[in-house]
Amino acid sequence: MTNNIIEFLAHWGITALSLWVAGFVFHGISFSNKQSLFISALLLGLANAVIRPVVILLTIPLTIFTFGFFLLVINALMMLLVSSVVSGFKVSGFWTAFFASIFIAVLSFFVGLFIFQTSDNPIVIPAHHGMFI
Repeated sequence: MTNNIIEFLAHWGITALSLWVAGFVFHGISFSNKQSLFISALLLGLANAVIRPVVILLTIPLTIFTFGFFLLVINALMMLLVSSVVSGFKVSGFWTAFFASIFIAVLSFFVGLFIFQTSDNPIVIPAHHGMFI
């Protein structure tokens, strides 16, 4: 049970870190304070765990028709939903949410690789020892 709590806190921290960095990269994303950042990270994780699967299920035909690219739209909509609920979290529009959600997903993935590094991790990043591989 302790591992579940630690893993939850780690994912929450990764999401908060990714949102914070996205606030610097995308000028259309802002947080009024640390509290709004952490609440946004928590609610984004909750929305992605609860609401997003239902929306994906309801939009399967559209997702198949667009070869999965509609999932990017769903990610942006989850970010816009969270920004509409959290008063200190502002996203300027759909396209900001669209590109920021891609950025956040990629950044969270790579940060998670380093934090959750295990011996059975299928992705191995080789060490770079010189100018050329």
